[in-house]
Amino acid sequence: MTLTALYENPSANVIRSLLQHTNELSIYAKEVPYALKADVAELDLTTGRMVLEIEYAGSDIERYLVDGNVSFDLEALKGTHAVERETYSLSNVPAKLIKTDSTLYRLECQLPESVFVQENRGAVRIPFILGMQARVNLEVYLHELNVPGRLRNLSVGGCMIDIDLAESIAINVDQEIPGVTLEFPNGESFFAEGKVRHIRSIGSHGYAALGIQFINLTTSQTEALFQFVNESEREAAFRTGSNDKLSRHSPLFIADAKEKKMLQREVQEREKRARQSPMERGVVDVAHQLQVGLMHMRNNSLFPSEIFYDCVDTLRYLVEQDRKAFLYALAFLRDEPDWVRHAVQVAGQLTDLLLLRDPHDPQVREAVLGALLHTMGKPLLISAELPSLKVTMNPEQKAILRGHVTKLCSKLDELGWKASPTCRVVIEQANERLDGSGYPAGKREEQLSALLRLIAVIKAINKLMHSRNGLPPRAPLDAYRRVHEAGSAYDKTVLVEYIQVYGLYPIGSLTKYSGGFLAWVMDIDNKGMPNQVHIVKNLRFPDTNISSVIGQDDLPQIGKLQEIVNPSDYGVNIVKI
Repeated sequence: MTLTALYENPSANVIRSLLQHTNELSIYAKEVPYALKADVAELDLTTGRMVLEIEYAGSDIERYLVDGNVSFDLEALKGTHAVERETYSLSNVPAKLIKTDSTLYRLECQLPESVFVQENRGAVRIPFILGMQARVNLEVYLHELNVPGRLRNLSVGGCMIDIDLAESIAINVDQEIPGVTLEFPNGESFFAEGKVRHIRSIGSHGYAALGIQFINLTTSQTEALFQFVNESEREAAFRTGSNDKLSRHSPLFIADAKEKKMLQREVQEREKRARQSPMERGVVDVAHQLQVGLMHMRNNSLFPSEIFYDCVDTLRYLVEQDRKAFLYALAFLRDEPDWVRHAVQVAGQLTDLLLLRDPHDPQVREAVLGALLHTMGKPLLISAELPSLKVTMNPEQKAILRGHVTKLCSKLDELGWKASPTCRVVIEQANERLDGSGYPAGKREEQLSALLRLIAVIKAINKLMHSRNGLPPRAPLDAYRRVHEAGSAYDKTVLVEYIQVYGLYPIGSLTKYSGGFLAWVMDIDNKGMPNQVHIVKNLRFPDTNISSVIGQDDLPQIGKLQEIVNPSDYGVNIVKI
């Protein structure tokens, strides 16, 4: 990348600072499901001219330019362990597209001369840049659902925040938010009602950006908001060096003792986070893309089939690349939303078993697509009556949730997407049982294909082996026993096949050894016993996390294998960037 000196363009200077860290630039457009990855090839710090290089094999790249303008997010990972995330978003930047090869493009952009953006309604939008921080709490449903987030920009008209992608299922465009609370580092806060104006995915680490308009402001709220905006503008000007008269931080952004303690704890938690392998990153990306696809269905009235088929193809590629590493990586979804975790783990195991049966089976792609989409009706049911999928549900909420298949099928019809016969039957009948006790149609043995019998067993075992509606997870042996004892609901032959493939200590299980060690099972031998594990904790020192992979010869050092345990019982979790 070429840099030209003299820091006269503040926007270019912000971009320069982020480019010094691990970063990713994504070009987005409202009507396009996919963000387009780009690299910064040139950046003139004086004039603000920036040239992006893009590799794109499609024929519709012009869709990313709207009236000659382009919008993008620059996401950087900062800090000692590259786990502190900062983003800078610019919209409607004048740009010129030049094709340089069959799939290579240059995008010549002219960055704005100020980091402060004039909004349509005349207000000035202040970006939270170069380490500026403020917390946000959204009370989505009064006294029912609160969603935390981070402030990304602020104006007297509203703000943009980013929230966990998993939390976006409860939020729609034009939805009114009863409570929006901004909490600044020095402890001061601002409260107002809000209305969601837009929502989209941002970056590649599982976050969504929400544009919120403040509504029903009183005179005192308006006055307070003006002060917060003015102080934010002052802070941004100080950090970018665009105002020589400013010599110190705004008091608003000087952290008090409470904020310092929270920041310290967050850094420690992020540093505990084990570095993800490419396989683990690939599996988590599938989970995130599934949620991005849902966001388009909910808010853009669009079925992004390319996103979902890409998820399917990624799962198959990962299985074929390294089957055991893939099965191990599936365990790293345990802290994703339950509907996403279940969908990806079931689809992943379905891919694995179908390819073990017949690597040339022509129905694999459509069957796996159906498995991925099947649970998507659950987040579509989120409402004031069912504000969250994470709570222990009452009977009325459970009844609502049983309508998830009907809800999804209705949504697909509304969006005009026609599933293939194989995909549709998996979506509609994955919860059916051989004895007619399943739903929604109560089909019986003779009506259910071999594919559906396989999916039924995978789903049942997966549900039993994870926490569900207040019930703790069961160990694999107990889960197998429960499925076997369910009368004639499941195909016993399929259950035996499943046990033979995955064993009593499946790859991805957390095991406890007599020496006091907790370890993830990475591989098993022909008898189904662990022969390679990843040690993550010594219970004699519970506050210390460790990371050590050992094989068969070293296993006696950690004692005898005792049992499979629940990760949450020991605080073994994944912390998001």
